[in-house]
Amino acid sequence: MTLHAATPPRRALFVATIAAGSFLLFLVQPLVARLALPLLGGAPNVWNSAMVVFQALLLGGYAYAHAMTRLPLKRQAIVHLGLLMLALATLPIALADLPAPAPGWEVLWVPALFALTIGPVFLLLSAQASLLQNWYAASPAAGDPYALYAASNLGSFAGLLAYPLLLEPQMSLGAQSRIWTGGYVLVIGLVVASAWVRRRNSVSPPATGECRESAAPASAACDLTPPRRARRALLWVALAAVPSGLMLSTTTLLTTDLMAMPLLWVIPLGFYLLSFSVAFSESGEWSAILSRFAPELLLLVGGLAMVSGGQSNPVIAIAMIALLFILSVALHGRLFALRPGTEELTFFYLMVALGGVTGGIFTGLLAPVIFDWVYEHPILLLGAALLLPQRALLPVLERFWTGFRHRTALAGGIVIGAGGLSYALAGAVEEARGEAILDLTLALIAAGVLVIGVRWAYATIFGLLMLGLGGIATLQTSILGDRTRSYFGIYNVELSEDGASRMLSHGTTLHGRQWLLPDRRQEPTSYYGPTSGAGLVLRGAAADANVGVVGLGVGTLACYRKPRQDWTFYEIDPQVYEYSRQGAFTFLSGCAPDARVVIGDARIQLADEPAGRFDILVIDAFSSDAIPLHLMTEEAFANYGRVLAEGGIAVFHISNRYIDLAPMMAALAQASGWEARLRHDMEYDRDGQTESVWVAMARDAGTLDRSESMTDAVWSALPPAAEQAWTDDNASILPLLRW
Repeated sequence: MTLHAATPPRRALFVATIAAGSFLLFLVQPLVARLALPLLGGAPNVWNSAMVVFQALLLGGYAYAHAMTRLPLKRQAIVHLGLLMLALATLPIALADLPAPAPGWEVLWVPALFALTIGPVFLLLSAQASLLQNWYAASPAAGDPYALYAASNLGSFAGLLAYPLLLEPQMSLGAQSRIWTGGYVLVIGLVVASAWVRRRNSVSPPATGECRESAAPASAACDLTPPRRARRALLWVALAAVPSGLMLSTTTLLTTDLMAMPLLWVIPLGFYLLSFSVAFSESGEWSAILSRFAPELLLLVGGLAMVSGGQSNPVIAIAMIALLFILSVALHGRLFALRPGTEELTFFYLMVALGGVTGGIFTGLLAPVIFDWVYEHPILLLGAALLLPQRALLPVLERFWTGFRHRTALAGGIVIGAGGLSYALAGAVEEARGEAILDLTLALIAAGVLVIGVRWAYATIFGLLMLGLGGIATLQTSILGDRTRSYFGIYNVELSEDGASRMLSHGTTLHGRQWLLPDRRQEPTSYYGPTSGAGLVLRGAAADANVGVVGLGVGTLACYRKPRQDWTFYEIDPQVYEYSRQGAFTFLSGCAPDARVVIGDARIQLADEPAGRFDILVIDAFSSDAIPLHLMTEEAFANYGRVLAEGGIAVFHISNRYIDLAPMMAALAQASGWEARLRHDMEYDRDGQTESVWVAMARDAGTLDRSESMTDAVWSALPPAAEQAWTDDNASILPLLRW
């Protein structure tokens, strides 16, 4: 049958094609990041680096789609399908063969790895949403194509959910890659069908809509001067950049204290994508509701954004995710209201992608270098305050601010009053006066609600609220220089309240404490006291033992070294070593000055050690409260077993607020053929000690019995093993979460 210009647009086919492409696009993101974790140390920034690459490829895909619109539709189809077929040569997915990064160059090496691994197919699939919408709009009967973008983001959201809930727990990485390749072939078939039903159509759809911020798209044919066009494009970029950056900064807050893993990566990204579906829906009801209340919710929740460590509270963390979703809906809703006519559809999406990559570069690449704390998060919230739709909570306030002649002077007076409240609030926070904190916070929130509709005043009061609620104290720590930030995390050195000890924290977790009193400087503290699992094993070690320690921290374990012992520390982050090298902590220089310190990921570095190198191996590698997943797999344990001498012992630190690792340790011990014992050190009421959980493993029970007999401490059996031991190909923490 011959098709003509009036042929129905085949909406269901285009929805299926766009959704399927987006499903694969966002299924592959956690898959590739998961493939790379054994090489990258499991740092939270790995996912942010990956996201910057994905956003850059998305921008490239949208630029490709925009350039393709200059060609006739038939030629577009031929070129696009030809490139899709060529990209099949890069499948199934496998990591690019790159040499390991030099210390300090991870920020560039990680993006290069992802770009080379998945670049061609990701770029082509990312072009599908805008390119296929343009094909759809080629039919005069098609109507507004922008609603298809909601289908695109629903497909993306489904792909994100499918990975941690279905693929990761059930399949190896090899099987995941093969299934993804099959899905890619299916998408090619859908693109062929979509091109076929459009083979007679034009690619120059008529312009629709008006040049104003409303529910109707604005036509490029309307009278916009070049400066106004540039301002409109910049506004599109800004409205897309802020939610993109917030998604990554929220991810950083989550993964710093839990674990770098797909489940936690996809939660913020999933809500971010879902916000597009809500904002770009044809009815727009939920978008209007959430946008109406977004300014008030930003004051209520976002005011806590500068509290150092406050996001470790699960309630606040959940509230931050909810805030991300609501702000994204509001900002994307305004973006949808400013959409152009269909003749500028691909340019509009190009600007949206440019905004996405701009927010990603700021959060994922620039912020870790510029800031010593996650200042990008409150900065982006301030950006949201400046861009949000501003409708007063009460209609009478909206009418007042619209018609009042002296609105600037009145708003300025309210802002000055809010400045005084913020100063008083900072004092109340420093003195921990709970009732005053509550009263002053509510007063500042009320002032912010009062000026909704006066954008600059609202944003200023929101900033004053963040400063009062812990922001000034956070800034003071940065000014004093007690905090540093690297690719692997944020570190804070501080004195105890009585000034008797110095502490190092990473994220919200204590990573070491040293007494400053001369007679106690070499006393092991925190998780590493004499009754801890590591303390017990090291105290009983032979006088000439070779000891390896994965994770330097402040070097506390070095003070168990005996004169004839040979010690080696493995530390992934050069910044951590600097604390010992420059003398902030003196455990290493005072107790083991001749110890070897190897900078780099321990799993990679241990692979270069000779077999039987160590009599004792201590695994104590944390990223804040998170334990790198790649150090807890069967492949990693095989490496530990190889470098352990006959009769050697491996000791693992598994203290964790959120994940019960003991069943997994039991499963890994069984899979590796090791005997294992658990030590839960509850003797932490002594000054400077901290509760801790350790697991000791050896090839035979006799080795553990001999070690245990040297002290009076009691070790216990591990709990029942998890159903499946983690491997590099298959690992999920869902069964181990402390719900």
